[in-house]
Amino acid sequence: MTAVLQMQALTKRYGALTAVQELSLEVFEGEVFGLLGPNGAGKTTSINMMCGLLKPDSGQVFVRGKAITDGDASVRSRVGVCPQDIVLWKDLTCLEQLQFIGQMYGLRAAAARESSERLLKELDLVERRDQLARTLSGGMQRRLNLAMALVHDPEILVLDEPEAGLDPQSRVMVREYLKSLARQKTLIITTHNMDEADRVADRVAIIDHGKLLTVDTPEALKHTVGEGDVLEIDIDEGSLQAARVAVAAVVLDVSSTNHTLVIRARGVVDSLPRILEALHQVDVHPEEIRVRANTLEDVFIALTGRRLRE
Repeated sequence: MTAVLQMQALTKRYGALTAVQELSLEVFEGEVFGLLGPNGAGKTTSINMMCGLLKPDSGQVFVRGKAITDGDASVRSRVGVCPQDIVLWKDLTCLEQLQFIGQMYGLRAAAARESSERLLKELDLVERRDQLARTLSGGMQRRLNLAMALVHDPEILVLDEPEAGLDPQSRVMVREYLKSLARQKTLIITTHNMDEADRVADRVAIIDHGKLLTVDTPEALKHTVGEGDVLEIDIDEGSLQAARVAVAAVVLDVSSTNHTLVIRARGVVDSLPRILEALHQVDVHPEEIRVRANTLEDVFIALTGRRLRE
């Protein structure tokens, strides 16, 4: 596989805060790569550096072997970025927004217009082409921002929380559109939504406190926390320790978080009667019982000892 984007030991500090520390990653041609982590983990700082929008304190970013920070506009133009915060010019129409950004990237006027018209059609905004962008709904504005990231036809598309703030209709449209781009372009998606990443990403990197914790395919990462199904039992927090000890005598893989007992085993449902009997013996009464498969959230808990949103 060919690495189209390489990050080598990227570090960025803001005063005493180290937002990103020694981050090294490779993203391969045509893959959907997920950069995951909680809010404040360093995702946005990382993508701003990989797009050439922010200069790292140390380290380097290469696009097909060329440094993105060496001042070569042709290197930066290979990357398109759709930021988490919507960026629009209030007094330009949708078509004017796209034509303007296209020409900023070096497209001739005719090429910028042709690309703009095509993207407005593909993202169901063609009827809004002559409408001021500031009058659009939030979902339409985000779709317009996506078009602005694509108007110069970059080979790498970086999306920072692409589903943030979207209404259900726009969320489905954006998700399906990104699927249509897969393999045509290299997609890098940052999100704190592990389920979203599990659905769309070929590989994911999990970062926290600015550090890379792990990188692999979603399935490989989920296997690192054990095989089999997961049984979650909500109980009173004061009874958690007694419950964990009692259940550990029945099944081996038992952990807990907040007020939930987490039990992982093959055929875990078959063990449920013995688990409930063990809880009954120590006078612990379950509030809710759930069965599910391993998730990327489990990987994050295994790596950090906490849930993603704690």
